[in-house]
Formats: sequence, C-alpha cells, structure tokens
Amino acid sequence: MDKTEIKTQKFIIKFFPEVMIKGQKAKRQMIAQIYNNVRLLVKRVSEEITIKKFFDKVEVVCPIQVTPEIRQLLIETPGIELVLEAIQIDDVNTLDEIKVKVNEHMAKEIIGKTFVIRAKRTGEQDFKSTNIEQTVGGYMLAHNETKGVNLKNAEVTINVELIHNQLNIITFKHKGLGGFPLGTQGSILSLMSGGFDSTVASYMTMKRGVKTHFIFFNLGGVAHEIGVKQVAYYLWKRFGSSHRVSFISVPFDDVVTEIFNSTSEPYMGVTLKRVMLRAAEKIANEMKIDALLTGESVAQVSSQTLRNLALIDQFTNKLVLRPLCTMNKPEIMDIAAKIGTKKFAEAMPEYCGVISKSPVTHGSYERMEKESSKFDYSVVDKAVENRQITNINEIIADISEIGQMEVVTDFEESKKYTIIDIRQGQDCIKVENQEVLKIPFFNLKRDFKKLPQDKEYLFYCEKGILSQLHGQYLRDAENYTNIKVYRPKES
Repeated sequence: MDKTEIKTQKFIIKFFPEVMIKGQKAKRQMIAQIYNNVRLLVKRVSEEITIKKFFDKVEVVCPIQVTPEIRQLLIETPGIELVLEAIQIDDVNTLDEIKVKVNEHMAKEIIGKTFVIRAKRTGEQDFKSTNIEQTVGGYMLAHNETKGVNLKNAEVTINVELIHNQLNIITFKHKGLGGFPLGTQGSILSLMSGGFDSTVASYMTMKRGVKTHFIFFNLGGVAHEIGVKQVAYYLWKRFGSSHRVSFISVPFDDVVTEIFNSTSEPYMGVTLKRVMLRAAEKIANEMKIDALLTGESVAQVSSQTLRNLALIDQFTNKLVLRPLCTMNKPEIMDIAAKIGTKKFAEAMPEYCGVISKSPVTHGSYERMEKESSKFDYSVVDKAVENRQITNINEIIADISEIGQMEVVTDFEESKKYTIIDIRQGQDCIKVENQEVLKIPFFNLKRDFKKLPQDKEYLFYCEKGILSQLHGQYLRDAENYTNIKVYRPKES
C-alpha cells in the first residue's frame, strides 16, 4: 500500500491503569462504558468511523479529513490514558514485508538521528518480537543516513505492533485525560459560581468519571447566569458530552435580602453557604443524587476555615466533596488555564465575597444556632420551587453575548445624573454637582421601579462588576433604558 493511498487514520486507545487493575466484573463494565462513550462521541462527527473493542484497548478508524477533531475528542475523554496514532497495513505475513513497510512510512523520522525499534506481536508467526526489531532496525540502518541504533537512549523510538497479519506502525503518542469513564461513578451536583474554583472542581469530578450536574444560585441577574451557563456548557462540551446533564438556576436574590435583614454581619457569608447547601440538597434529593460538590479550599477565604466549613456542612445531610481542599490558588489557576476556563473565570464576579464585611473566621456553634433561628427559611423553599432546570445541551441558545452597559467616567458641565451607590453597608460615594442615592444591590430590583423614570441613573460599585450585572439585568429583564455605569477616573 503506497502512502498516497491512505485515506483513513487509526487511533489505538489505551485505558487508564486503574481500570486495568479492577476486578473482572468492574473492569468489563468500565471498558464497555469507555467503548460506548467513545462510540457515541465519534459517531456525532462522522458515521463513516468504525470502532472496535478489545480486552485491553479500543481502536477507532476515521476518515483522514476528521483526524484533528477525533484526536482532540479522544484526548479529552475520561478513562483514556493514551491515544496512539497508527498506520494500519493489512495482509503482512513476513519479516521482509514488515521491514519494507516500516521503512516506507518512518524513514524520514530517523534521518540524522539515533533510533531504536520496539515491537509487540500477537499470533502464531514463525518469528518473535525481537526478530522484528532486529530485522527492521538493520534494514532501516542500511537504507538511511542516520546516527545509528541506540538501544537505551535513542532520539527516535519507532513502535510497531503485529496482530496476526495486521501491522500497526505507531506514528504519534498523546497523553489522555486519564481517570475513570464517565457514567461509572454515579452523579454529583456541582455548586457552580463560574469562577476559578468551582469550574476546576467540576472538571476534576468529570475526569474521575462522575456525571456532574450544575446548580447556579443567581445573585446577579440574567447577565451573571449567562456567564455561568457559558462556562458550564464549555466544560460539558469539552469533557463530558457523552452524557446528558442538567443546569439548574435558582433565584437567590430574595434569599440574600433575607440574609441582610436577619443575619449579623460577621455570619452573613457562612449563612449564605449554609442555605445554598440546604437548597442544593433539596434539589439533589429530587434528582436522586447522593453528593454535592464545591470548589472550597481550606483557609482560602474566611468562610473556608475548618470551623466555618464544619458549620456549613452541619446544615446538610448530603456528602459534600471538596477536591480542591488542600490546593492553593496558583495551582487552581494553573489548571484553569490548562483546561481553558481561565478566560471565563477572570470575568466572573465572586458574589460570596461581597456578602460579609468583617466576617467571622472561627464561628461559634451556639452563635450560629441563634443566627439560624432568626432566618426565614421559607424564602429558600420558594427559591427552590422557582428553580429552572435545563438540559445543558439545550442552553446554547441562551448564552449569546449580552451587550455591556455604557460606562461614564466624568461629566459634561450641563449633564445631570442621579448616581446610585449599590454597595452594601452605610458608606456612600460623594460626587460634586450630582445627586447621589444609596440602594444596596440586593434591594435594586425592588426599589429601582419606585424612582422617577424620566431621569438617567448611574450605578456605582468599587470594581464596576456588580454595577454592570445589575444594570444589565434591569435593562434586559425589566426593559429599563435609563441606566449606565459610573467608574470614576483613577486619581
């Protein structure tokens, strides 16, 4: 077969080592799941792709034109340790045929380099693997300008497999995702904020073979929800699209209002996390999901000290997994950059950090009980009732870009605005010659509609992110057109 006649690309999939050391029943189940997942994924690309299952590998043969797409898909499928690209040549029976075919396809790789041949053989041939290595190596050494054979430290290693009379020449090796195949380790409900931590935690459970659903507690309106949908869809599409999962959005603005009205300031952050777990538990029970997932890391923020995590977990009967619990932020950010979620996380606000000022770092069980007794949990039940559940493969239509709010940095002499300081707390910005109001962000939905709508309003917060999100929400959900964002010039 001449090289120009090759119209297909063969991939040989090697399984994650932990799969191969399982008991026979578990191993068969996992290999079958890998096969089914890969078959589903590759058939979406082309019906012309063939796939075969063996006891120690899966082989995929695809049209040459879809090679890049299939390669990337296999590399990012949980349960796959190695993806080998191979040239398949059939009806090869003798050592002479093998040496000619290997040289024909691989000679260019060894010019000016040291090399070695490594061979594996399956079948009843009248020669051994070492005979293949010696014959092919000697032939290629004699017919090419190389630096010679080096058995221990060769610059180029050529791997060949002879399976009965089928010759496979391995051209490239790619590191796979590893982990267990998706669908073998149950389901989990990931509390998704869209930042670095929750996205990396979700990736890690998907990689471990856990079917990962997403729950989002909406504190910032439609714009924030769309941002989180974007990164959840990205994760699913890249690492988990062999299985259908759900995206659940829970409206939590009234819950936040209740926290501000009933909870002492130092305990607001812990209370928010507690009620999120309580709401997630209710939904997980309905979905028959056994565990919850968060991106919390010990001592990263005040609510994540061991004591405060204990106070948070006290409020749920569900198993809570925290795969990032001992990782530091740079490690988490490195993973986010590697998997492609960094660009989403950098633009995502961290609402939980806004909730508490002077937060408690070592909460009291007794004090937490008192704070809890003042909270009206009917708002949590109502939020759960009003949740929206979407199949994640159907949300692509919802994640189009939302236009940014116009930003004002200084004022024309004759232009008059009403500036609304949306920060929590009592502090209020002072702006010369402009009217200033104080409406904390958690009261905007209720109070903005009471204002005269013949005026133009500028929302102000320290970084401008909350102003953008709440301005976009009121514009897109409530049809207000008289809102902009105020960002003073840095002095």
